[in-house]
Amino acid sequence: MGRRTQAQRDADTVEIAYALFVAASLAGGTLLAVASPALFFGVRSPGEGTLVRAGLIGGAVVFFTVLAAILLRHGRASRRHDEPDQPSQPGRTRPDS
Repeated sequence: MGRRTQAQRDADTVEIAYALFVAASLAGGTLLAVASPALFFGVRSPGEGTLVRAGLIGGAVVFFTVLAAILLRHGRASRRHDEPDQPSQPGRTRPDS
């Protein structure tokens, strides 16, 4: 891989920030959805701690899954755009041409 342009570095930075924001938002939503009975409706039993722990675990799973999915998709898309339009050596063609 050759040198990357400033535009490519900026695109990577924006994509990382987007992935972190979306993953954190969805993880927080998952935590609230699972743990809301314990946090807001006053569930007072051994189930309270279980709901909060399940919300934390679910939120962590959602966070890392969404983060990986977004960044892997971006990586595949950027590699497709990095391929040269011409063969690397004159007189040779690509195998798919």
